[in-house]
Amino acid sequence: MCLRVARQYADSTAEVLGAEVVAPEQADLAELARADLAGFGSGVFYGRLHPRLTEFVRALPAGRGRAFVLATSGLPEIAPASFTRPLVRLLQGKGFEVDGSFSCRAFDTWTPFKLVGGVNKQRPNAGDLAAARTFAEGLRDGRGPVS
Repeated sequence: MCLRVARQYADSTAEVLGAEVVAPEQADLAELARADLAGFGSGVFYGRLHPRLTEFVRALPAGRGRAFVLATSGLPEIAPASFTRPLVRLLQGKGFEVDGSFSCRAFDTWTPFKLVGGVNKQRPNAGDLAAARTFAEGLRDGRGPVS
């Protein structure tokens, strides 16, 4: 479920940026190296972004470029336990200039929430997807780091 919801946010940002959304194992490293801007995102699982995404970024060769991070979660992201910070730091260590991250609430059926049928059942909604598009517009228009 979380991957499908994360995909909705990724599709919203990709539409604004004129980009394609691909799974880590489908990514073309040569194309990634040529990209002006690359986005990396997933749902949050047990407080972390998906391990496939993290392993993909770890395996990337050092390079340069602009990047951003997306995350969806049933719970809000809080500063001391940021979902996106570990991936941002990993990308920076690979030579990327990270222009920002976008974290938003989404439908979640993690074990305690499963007992009540999940939380954030109506998410993403039109406002959430509009916020993702606004985030992408800021990246596209070069309005500096955004969060």
